[in-house]
Amino acid sequence: MPKRRPLRLTERHVAFVQPAIIDEAMPDPQPGYERATIEDHLTTWRSLKAKEPDLSEIWIFAYGSLIWKPACEVVEMRVGILRGWHRAFCLGWNTRWRGSEENPGLMLALDRGGACKGVLYRLPSAGVEENVVKLFEREMAWKPSAFPPRWVNVASRDGNVRALTFCIDRNSGRYVTGLSPHEVAAVLARAAGSRGSMAEYLYETVTRLESMGLHDTHLWELQELVAEHIEAVYGGD
Repeated sequence: MPKRRPLRLTERHVAFVQPAIIDEAMPDPQPGYERATIEDHLTTWRSLKAKEPDLSEIWIFAYGSLIWKPACEVVEMRVGILRGWHRAFCLGWNTRWRGSEENPGLMLALDRGGACKGVLYRLPSAGVEENVVKLFEREMAWKPSAFPPRWVNVASRDGNVRALTFCIDRNSGRYVTGLSPHEVAAVLARAAGSRGSMAEYLYETVTRLESMGLHDTHLWELQELVAEHIEAVYGGD
C-alpha cells in the first residue's frame, strides 16, 4: 500500500488561529438553552438503559473529539464502522467552546446516510454510571441537546458491537446543512473560542484517524481547504 501524503493542515496553521487564552471552565449556555444538571444526565442514562436488554458491556462510538480526548475512563479500544450515519460539520452555531459571536464554529455530529469509520471505547465495568455522566457532561452540557445519545450497531473485526453515540437532531435549531465544503472550510479556518480553534479540532481529528488507518475523504478535503484559507490570511506554511 502506498504511503499516504502528509496533511496540508499543520500545527503551524493551527497556531495562527488559536485564542490567546484557553479556559476549560464551562461557559454560559447560548440563548434558548439551559445548563444540564447531573440529575438530567442520570435521567437520560436511565431511559437509555431501559431500552437496551443486554448491558454486560458499555461501549461508546467516537467519531470526533472523543477519539483524541475521551471524556471518561476507557479500558479497551477497537476501530469500527457505523453504517447509516456519516460524520459532518452540522452542529452549529458554536459561539462558546470553539467559536465566538464574531466567528461562530461548526462541530462534528453524526447525520443520516452513508457510513462512518471511528473508534469504539469500552467503559470499565465498575463505575459505569459515573463515567456515563462524565461523558454526558462533556457532550450535552446544555439542554435541550442538539445531538442526543442513542444506541447503534457498529461493525468491528471482533464482531458487531452495540454502542452509545451522539446523532444530530434534524429538528434542532442547531442543525446546519446545505453548506459546500468551501463554505465549511471558511468557518473552520476562522472560528476559535475558550477551548481552542476549529482548525485545531479538525487537525487533531484527521491526524488521529489517519494514524489508525481510518481515512475520511471529506475531512481530508476539508483540511486542505482550511490550510488554504489560513495561508491566504497569514501567508504560506
